[in-house]
Amino acid sequence: MHSLKTNRLITLIKQAQVAIFIVATCTLTPNQLNAQTSASSVLPLLGDASEISSGAERRLGDRIARELYRDPDYIDDPVLADYVQDIWQPLLAAARARGDLTPELDERFAWRIVLGRDRSVNAFALPGGYLGVHLGLMAVVSSRSELASVLGHELSHVTQRHIARMMTKSSQQTPWMIGAMILGALAASKNAEAGNTLIVGGQALAAQAQLNFSRDMEREADRIGFGVMTQAGFKAQGFVSMFDKLQQASRLNDNGAYPYLRSHPLTTERMADMQARLPLGAAHPGHIVPTMPHAMLTARARVLSNPGVDALRAWQAQVDDVALESQPASVQAGVLYGAAMAASRLRESAQARKQFERLQILALTEPEASLQARWLGIEIALAARDLSRPQVLALGNEVGTNLSDVTRTRRPELLLQAQIAMQAGTPAALDTVAQRLQTWVSLQPQDALAWQWLASIYAAQNQSLRALRAEAEAKVAHLDYAGALDRLKGAQDRLRAPGGAADSSADHIDASIIDTRLRQIQALFKEQALES
Repeated sequence: MHSLKTNRLITLIKQAQVAIFIVATCTLTPNQLNAQTSASSVLPLLGDASEISSGAERRLGDRIARELYRDPDYIDDPVLADYVQDIWQPLLAAARARGDLTPELDERFAWRIVLGRDRSVNAFALPGGYLGVHLGLMAVVSSRSELASVLGHELSHVTQRHIARMMTKSSQQTPWMIGAMILGALAASKNAEAGNTLIVGGQALAAQAQLNFSRDMEREADRIGFGVMTQAGFKAQGFVSMFDKLQQASRLNDNGAYPYLRSHPLTTERMADMQARLPLGAAHPGHIVPTMPHAMLTARARVLSNPGVDALRAWQAQVDDVALESQPASVQAGVLYGAAMAASRLRESAQARKQFERLQILALTEPEASLQARWLGIEIALAARDLSRPQVLALGNEVGTNLSDVTRTRRPELLLQAQIAMQAGTPAALDTVAQRLQTWVSLQPQDALAWQWLASIYAAQNQSLRALRAEAEAKVAHLDYAGALDRLKGAQDRLRAPGGAADSSADHIDASIIDTRLRQIQALFKEQALES
């Protein structure tokens, strides 16, 4: 029965086209907000143990995340993901050092950050340590510290078990119903009608109250998140300037572009508390001029979140603004980056190269900005697909110089190298990158995109068994155990087929790995099915 209900839920989710990364809360009317505030008084006191175990919370988070990974708005952009991880990892380390992140939660929870293409200014935390960021949020933050303030706040909701405490209120519900309520809230955040369809039965209002953090929880997440971000080395002013941005949006009568305002309502008390926490003598942050690398990545987020032709044309037009030259160098770099990327996506290679060359000159003064520009230049060259093989190999050499030690390699470099190898098609290039990717996924087994590129390279080398196994591992990374089993069984069928032993990858080691992984994933699949 539960399986049928779960299948119906998934069907409804797909019909409603649930946005992938929306705060796991509903839009509140004033009356509902008052009801939520009253209901918060019956929550367990902050710091009390939750009735829901960390393992149960992780399993529920996995179930929700599995659906989110399937959503077309899910995006794994290596450049933006690398930037976010560069902020996220110090926050996790600081939470561990402070004792906010306990060893049990550190081990049991996913601690994955995922990106959504949505243009709204939003972020979310889900059960089990899944956190996400809309590209719309990345497009408006002016500094690393502002983004760190949001991530630190959401991290603290998880480490303080706020989600588990809210779920405890619904402990009389079956797990699939709790999942339905959360997924219904996700839908309602973007489409109220679809959300009400997903929040089944007569419990819509109750679900809204249960799935919103209480005022006390928001204050606690502010306090702990502030401590985490400052210990991680980010500027305290980032928390205050981010609040200023949200307050300004609130004064302009939020029209839906800022869901974060509704799920995390600002109060004068919260804002005053954050201002009081600034170091003695620190000035209130005024207008923040972004650094050059940040401005470039903000432009990338805007282009990726709004890939329509009109928006791309608008990005290109900004370089013709006569006032651009009077702007700070970082602002100019952001505009040029966006224009070059937009032209490339419109397949206007000459324009893309022109704006990139201007950007490259501007970025020479800053090493990180120069690196970001170089990555964009390689993307533009690969997208043009009009390079000769020697030119492609030259690109590979340009990136390859940074890959001598894969353990210290930046992920965008490695995945660019994979694309270059596929375009070059030479046995030496394919073999070199295959070895680098093998090392990478042994260290980062949850990197689905790296596994997928490895599968493509194996396929180009006619190593079909290894390609199928890599595809299976990519499915596992996205919690799609059924899809992984399909790939591994396909590999077994190839082994058993007449002539299977002639496959270049069909040796005893590969066959043994495939059989072992098949048994392991079958166990995971059965466990997943029992929880449905």
